[in-house]
Amino acid sequence: MKPIVTLTLNPAIDASCEAEEVRPIRKIRTSNEGYEPGGGGINVAHVIRELGGEALAVYCAGGLTGQAFDDMVDAIGLPRRLIRIEGVTRVSHTVYERSTGQEYRFVPEGPEFREDEWRTVLAEIEGLEADYVVASGSLPHGVPADFYARIARSLRARGARFVLDTAGEPLRQALEAGVHLIKPNLGEFEGLVGRALPEPAAQEAAAKRLVDDGRCEIVTVSLGAEGGLLATADGCFRLRVPAIEPKSAVGAGDAFVAAMTLGLAEGRTPEDAFTLAVAAGTATVLTMGTELCRRADVLRIYRQIRGELVAAGA
Repeated sequence: MKPIVTLTLNPAIDASCEAEEVRPIRKIRTSNEGYEPGGGGINVAHVIRELGGEALAVYCAGGLTGQAFDDMVDAIGLPRRLIRIEGVTRVSHTVYERSTGQEYRFVPEGPEFREDEWRTVLAEIEGLEADYVVASGSLPHGVPADFYARIARSLRARGARFVLDTAGEPLRQALEAGVHLIKPNLGEFEGLVGRALPEPAAQEAAAKRLVDDGRCEIVTVSLGAEGGLLATADGCFRLRVPAIEPKSAVGAGDAFVAAMTLGLAEGRTPEDAFTLAVAAGTATVLTMGTELCRRADVLRIYRQIRGELVAAGA
């Protein structure tokens, strides 16, 4: 099996810490500080390797923080293809407030891309041999809205599968080009279809329509504590998550995408890959700060929920 390629245009150094109480104006003393290389595709690649797969992370980085980011990627031993940009790599912050159990997340926009920079990314992806390419995250300033659609067309012409985790106009345009798998949350999915979807039947009909129209082969919608929805040519399925005590939601969606893509690449059925994905997302919520899922937790939850998948309307 070829390594799964992940693409992160706008990675971040993920800084995390704890504070007793977050208050305005006053100096906030923190503890348990941590720093990790983050961003959608980086997290996806990290989880793929945690689950026993192989991944190649393609990402852009620049400035002094970009150099620090490179060092962090090297430290975790992640195979990579670095594309240098002029802009400075962002630093995001997650603060856990011990007194309330609340989590505060501060996410900068990141650098603006020049045209030659985003075109270099396209050329890099076109030059790689891959069966699966995962792109995750919003587009940075300066990158055209049809960027993911261009990748979708290129991969489709080569027989490769494109997995996309983004929202808004870039997602809409990519679907017109045709993708293999998408994973919006419910709010992003409602934005995509242009209306509220409060009822399960409406969610299922909208997801199945994307598949039937040929815009996407597999649609997954993450529903938070309600689990997730899967739509394929064979129908719609739902899977609830087990009751847990959540610690941090950071990276849960990326873990879902990683496990889903790895499962498909390994030859699992979409339903089984979806079950593994829900387990990975749930396992990530069990970890603090920016820490991602642990393989042992994923497999334990997978065994717990395997067989719980139900067909829509059942």
